[in-house]
Amino acid sequence: MKVDVTKLEYREVNEKLRLSGSECMLTGCLGQRFIAAGMADREITIEGTPGNALGAYLNGATINVCGNAQDAVGDTMNAGRIVVHGNIGDAAGYAMRGGRIYVQGNAGYRAGIHMKAYKDKVPVMVIGGSCGSFLGEYQAGGVIVVLGLAKDGRRIVGNFPCTGMHGGKLFLRSDGEGINFPWQVTARPADEADLAELREYVDEYCKLFGCDAAEVMDAPFTVVTPDSRNPYKQLYVAN
Repeated sequence: MKVDVTKLEYREVNEKLRLSGSECMLTGCLGQRFIAAGMADREITIEGTPGNALGAYLNGATINVCGNAQDAVGDTMNAGRIVVHGNIGDAAGYAMRGGRIYVQGNAGYRAGIHMKAYKDKVPVMVIGGSCGSFLGEYQAGGVIVVLGLAKDGRRIVGNFPCTGMHGGKLFLRSDGEGINFPWQVTARPADEADLAELREYVDEYCKLFGCDAAEVMDAPFTVVTPDSRNPYKQLYVAN
């Protein structure tokens, strides 16, 4: 089903999606918020630029964005997949607790803030370009991967990455030089076990966006994890 949402506000857009069946394409999207919030068991393609909180509380649906997306992509999503063929704004994956987000380009500030994991739910976010400051702020679980593939001169990550991190794991396609990590995390070169885990995420990214996984993997990677002495860790059931 194909729906032109040019003149629709977000409640109307979501009502169209609920009535569309298993597959739907939205055209003319221009800043409508909360698209596909809480939805499951359907595949949605979006042409245009969705607004804030795309896929908030997503519960199993697949969303493909043919362009950029704004802030809070995948806010508190529980399951499913969001694929963005462009850049995203701030706070992507906020409190994300399951599912996967793949972004071809760059992410703004505070990507992965409060990301968490519980039992078999391990959220994953892969950013192909660079990220702004406060990446992985207060991360409590899950996996964040930043590949730094954008050739725009930006540093792979901005200031204050992993501030307050107390769970999960961060992979940076970088040797880590010049990045100031906080005292409560450990940053080290990826070993063979790390690279074996990472390969799954890189393979999927390259399949989605048409790049060479071997070439992407042929680079140093830094792995960041919380220091086991971190006092926040005991406060989270996921840990």
